[in-house]
Amino acid sequence: MTNRYSVEDQEHYERPRRRTRPRTKDRPTYDDAVEGVVVTVDRGRYTLLVDGRKVMAMQARALGRKSVVVGDRVRVVGDVSGDDGALSRIVEVTERLTTLRRTADDDDPVERIIVANAEQLVVVTALADPEPQPRLIDRALVAAYDAGMQPLLCLTKADLADPETLLRTYRSLGVPWVVTSRGGDLTAVRERLRDRTSVLVGSSGVGKSTLVNALVPEAHRDVGIVNAVTGRGRHTSTSAYMLPLPDDEGWIIDTPGIRSFGLAHVRPENLIEAFPDLDEMTEDCPRGCTHGEDEPECGLDVAVTEGLADPERVESFRRLLAARSVPDY
Repeated sequence: MTNRYSVEDQEHYERPRRRTRPRTKDRPTYDDAVEGVVVTVDRGRYTLLVDGRKVMAMQARALGRKSVVVGDRVRVVGDVSGDDGALSRIVEVTERLTTLRRTADDDDPVERIIVANAEQLVVVTALADPEPQPRLIDRALVAAYDAGMQPLLCLTKADLADPETLLRTYRSLGVPWVVTSRGGDLTAVRERLRDRTSVLVGSSGVGKSTLVNALVPEAHRDVGIVNAVTGRGRHTSTSAYMLPLPDDEGWIIDTPGIRSFGLAHVRPENLIEAFPDLDEMTEDCPRGCTHGEDEPECGLDVAVTEGLADPERVESFRRLLAARSVPDY
């Protein structure tokens, strides 16, 4: 029997075997990488600020999907000139100082990081048109405390309603606040934002984009209107965007309007740690105590009975605790 192919036929030659390339434990050092900050993410492309110029980038495959978010400090290689058509590559994400997280729903085990390295969470809510959503505010505060961020209540449209009604609910928690009105003075807001990286969250229609445009005139964020029938606003921001405040006085991160804030990732013990005065009163609590109002022999109840704790503050803390499992809509 003769061979089907002669030595001159290309089929005669054996195909290269897979994985014949010698493996090595050496990894690229990226000594030539430069540092940048992620200012927005859009369909797999990242806009960075590198030495004051905007640079487009993609992420290295080794980092994994959705591993880079707005606010991340990163190391980049490739073309960082910022020229039209230039593209660089993110090869490393530096350690995050804070991460603001949420889940899609309260029973969703998957956490989603919204932004990284923000120091302050600004909860923007309108006093009217649309009406305030205390449950959504509570859940945003829980997310802030869990992330180790300083919360700030920003109450807009004070020309339409008295802010005291809402502030009365949060005063016992010690949450700082600012009040704004349409076309009003923003000095108090700027003072709270100065020299910090702040992320703004709030439902659609509360005036968040209007506030951003007033703080950073060149931002040109789209402004929506509130539906007269549903009382809800239209989503005008589709992705988080990080903006420098004028005169290098800090950064703000505008986020899309939210209608829910899943908190499946938040543990009661993490929340109580945000209130040191109450935390020390729970040292003798029974094992597994969540410090809720139905918990037997909770140290908070003992402290209130003995006059060691402010009842309103304990009640407010327990309202936040309950907000982890009570829908915000």
